[in-house]
Amino acid sequence: MGKVESIIKSEILRLAKRELRAAFLPLKRDVRGIKLRLSRLSKNFKTIDRLAREQIRQDESKKMKLEGSLEEAKASRFTPERIRLLRKKLGISQKDLGILAGVSMGAVASWEKGKFHPNLNKKVTLVAIRKIRKRDVKKILSSKRIETKINLLE
Repeated sequence: MGKVESIIKSEILRLAKRELRAAFLPLKRDVRGIKLRLSRLSKNFKTIDRLAREQIRQDESKKMKLEGSLEEAKASRFTPERIRLLRKKLGISQKDLGILAGVSMGAVASWEKGKFHPNLNKKVTLVAIRKIRKRDVKKILSSKRIETKINLLE
């Protein structure tokens, strides 16, 4: 009797596996198709995200550029007191002025103490900073902070 039982059990097992395959094979195909579509969408999203970031950088660089003329920079005198007054007038810290001018906070501190003087390129930037308003300075600083965060993420 044990032989018949084992034959019935094996037959039931075989039929059960067949039924499971019949039920799960279409689902398996659907899952594979969904994974492929998701992969394509993810690649498209990454491409669009990269292009959007590049566009934002280009727009920001066009909008908020600090430009001054060499003649004005050569004619201007940036004494330590004037640099400090410019910073106080705009309501920014030494670190923020350094971010705007593209130098370190220590360089701005040295300018304000009179230890060093800004070179011609930095004078051009300081002339441009002197021409802009407080609100524009805040916008430029926020956009530069966003750029640095984006660069850190990449």
